[in-house]
Amino acid sequence: MSSTQVTLIGCGRWGRNLARNLHQLGALAGIVEVGPAAKTLIAEQWPAVPCWQHLTDVPRSHAVAIAVPAADHARVTRHFLERGQHVFVEKPLALDVDEGRALVALAASKGCVLMVGHLLHYHPAVEALAKLVHSGDLGRLRYVYSNRLNLGRFRREENSLWSFAPHDVSVLLRLVGSLPEQVTATGGYYLHPEIADTTMTTLTWPQGVKAHIYVSWLHPFKEQRLVVVGQDAMAVFDDRAPEHKLVLYRHGVEWLDGHPHPLKAQAEPVPLPSEEPLAKEMTVFLNACADPTQQPISDGAEGLAVLTVLDAAERSMARNGQPTQVAVPTASAAPGVQIHGSAEVHSDATIGDGTKIWHNAHIMTGTNIGRDCVFGQNTFVQTGAIVGDRVRVQNNVSIYDGVVLRDDVFCGPSAVFTNVVRPRAHVSRRDEFARTVVGKGATIGANATVVCGNEIGAFAFIGAGAVVSKDVPAHGLMIGVPAKVAGWVCSCGERLPFDVLPADGEAASCSRCGSAWQWRGRILEVS
Repeated sequence: MSSTQVTLIGCGRWGRNLARNLHQLGALAGIVEVGPAAKTLIAEQWPAVPCWQHLTDVPRSHAVAIAVPAADHARVTRHFLERGQHVFVEKPLALDVDEGRALVALAASKGCVLMVGHLLHYHPAVEALAKLVHSGDLGRLRYVYSNRLNLGRFRREENSLWSFAPHDVSVLLRLVGSLPEQVTATGGYYLHPEIADTTMTTLTWPQGVKAHIYVSWLHPFKEQRLVVVGQDAMAVFDDRAPEHKLVLYRHGVEWLDGHPHPLKAQAEPVPLPSEEPLAKEMTVFLNACADPTQQPISDGAEGLAVLTVLDAAERSMARNGQPTQVAVPTASAAPGVQIHGSAEVHSDATIGDGTKIWHNAHIMTGTNIGRDCVFGQNTFVQTGAIVGDRVRVQNNVSIYDGVVLRDDVFCGPSAVFTNVVRPRAHVSRRDEFARTVVGKGATIGANATVVCGNEIGAFAFIGAGAVVSKDVPAHGLMIGVPAKVAGWVCSCGERLPFDVLPADGEAASCSRCGSAWQWRGRILEVS
């Protein structure tokens, strides 16, 4: 039996699937349901599980899984988060971006898990597809399209966009790795003058990737198909296929006399494990409740990103298909944080008090940045990087996963960090990212390169254009390619009057700040 006990809120058509999986995992501890037919089914299938009438009947020690109509998602989720309970809520997170943003902030303030039911993330085919894209097996991503079609169920609380498209939007954001910059959408209204039965949504990313999502509940047969076109290969995920749900096509293009000709290849089925996505999704939720450091991929921040795209599509439909710019969710900023309007800062990035982020910077999801930092134009911080307090990152610097910048580090313009020792475009080395630590107060000059896997000591000074290929001692002045010790610097940055190889016990003072320094056992210390 799971250590986490879950109450299901709503046991309708989809809620029954949640109940079945939670019961099999030993976690179903109660159900809130008022419908007579549903209550009869509960008594027949799970007679030992208590059935309650009201939200207030749920014990505060329980996590909850919410499967009520979409219009009630925000209200019910808020109720339980305010009580300090972990929440899984079916998609969409809410029907309003501001409500979604408030829920994410509330969950963070209460220390609660907030997970959204974007089920496709836990489908073996989507997990394999994401690996194909991110490993580079498909080459540079070019185009994606998704069809999610069926006859019924007709809704009145939301249109076909909000009912069908969240799954596909969430997968697209995972594959591309960022929000689109522009969304265009049109709808067809046949059963109700204000509720779209079919919608066509086109998404455009700054790097040239385009995607479209076609959804409809007025279609003669069921279709759930996602096609991903890369520069080197194409992949098709067909969830309705009886077998081989993910197939790879290594098609190519040959240029003859200036004209492109297709080079067709045989379909390559991608082997997939046999597992139910919903069972895995519920397992991920239970694990996150037991250990909140295990952040689900479909957490509140991801749900907010999907909500942001859906909102942009809805606004485009309201304007008869006019392109709509995506309003990028900003981080829950501490007091005094300044984020330029052109910067992209993901909603769950942690930004310390007084930090400034300037033009076209990109701070990725889950990033931790300290207080009073400055990030210049075109800077980038990847998920997994750690940035301390009072760090200065000048224009055109990328801080990758595995890089740790301690307090007071200075990175000059166009300084380069690597994350793989032997990169190849056609070889995936994502599991070989090496850790690079830059010590407190260190300076990295303009256009310098720091090869990953090395440590730069505190208050070291890396000269402009130098290439660091080995560990750097504290206070070392490094110049050249590869960089070598050329002297020693004070904590204030002034060069100290020591030889490259000082004698043990040798002492000197800084001409700028007057600090007295002495060598003890090959370590420079304040005397």
